[in-house]
Amino acid sequence: MSTGTAQFDFTDSVVLVTGGGSGIGLAITRAFLAAGATVAVAGRRREALEDALRDAPPERTAAVPTDLADKEQIGHLVDEVVARFGRIDVVVSNAAGYANGGITDLDDADWEALRATNVDGFFHLAKKVLPVLARSGGNLVAVSSVSGLLGDWGQAGYNASKAAVSNFVRSLALDWGPAGVRLNAVAPALTRTGAVSAVTEDPELLARFVDRVALGRIGEPEDIAPAVLFLASDAARYVTGTILPVDGGTGASTGQARP
Repeated sequence: MSTGTAQFDFTDSVVLVTGGGSGIGLAITRAFLAAGATVAVAGRRREALEDALRDAPPERTAAVPTDLADKEQIGHLVDEVVARFGRIDVVVSNAAGYANGGITDLDDADWEALRATNVDGFFHLAKKVLPVLARSGGNLVAVSSVSGLLGDWGQAGYNASKAAVSNFVRSLALDWGPAGVRLNAVAPALTRTGAVSAVTEDPELLARFVDRVALGRIGEPEDIAPAVLFLASDAARYVTGTILPVDGGTGASTGQARP
């Protein structure tokens, strides 16, 4: 599959990707590296971060183990990247947690963990990094979800957390536009990652999801990365406050059954 990133040039740009060691974040990390960027990746597992950067020149990379649910660690992350590379031009807020189940089944600990990463983590990252991006004329791209745009059965907590990300992006785009900072988000539908292996490894269940996708297949992480690079690039210089569905046409349906 073509990466679709050859048209973007991020040479001399410093990019920070949270959750950059696996899944969609890994594809985004490697796409920015392929486009010439200097890339710092953050996440909980150092080994995964270092593996994501393994083929890139060391002077263009940094692996910074960080719990994105921890305000203090987020502050240290941004400070470390700026100290190492002098600035940050692009931030990709991708780190996220997932929990499903009806609201009466979602216990307090699961909800707190979900909110801490998906909502509070975004809040603290944006609060820390937006002034840095204002100095560089940079931009932030969040990875939201189609589940942050509409409802799903059995995952109200997750959907609410992603809806918060989407509306953070819209509102912050208004607040920070005058400072020259753009904020946008991509909204993938079901994408093949380890987090959804319960679906992708069950042929019968997977077929039910595929039946809702106009393009007849679920997403791959490499389908999402080019959209992120576009929104971060100068090609999108007049695009801000946008939530871009990258969903294979999932959201094009009213929900009626396929004839």
